[in-house]
Amino acid sequence: MYAVIRTYLGVGARQLFEFLEERNADIEATLRTVPGLVSYTLLNTGDGGTSVTVCTDKTGSDASLKVARDWIQKNASHIRANPPIVTEGPVIVQIK
Repeated sequence: MYAVIRTYLGVGARQLFEFLEERNADIEATLRTVPGLVSYTLLNTGDGGTSVTVCTDKTGSDASLKVARDWIQKNASHIRANPPIVTEGPVIVQIK
């Protein structure tokens, strides 16, 4: 398995996550299209937020990055947020 974490901080991050919270059903439907999706979590930290995507392989996590970027460009381009800090790598342990 492979995971990607996107952390949004700074300018516009709080506004972006307030918007994402309002559109959570649409986000869920969109992320479910990612091939090999194992899990997706969206966390509002109050001053921004973090998403954690786990897929069966790197190909799926790369697809999740594209799907997320495209969704934000299409639906939240009016919010001027800094690009996310992206952390990714192979999953060592996952407990369900």
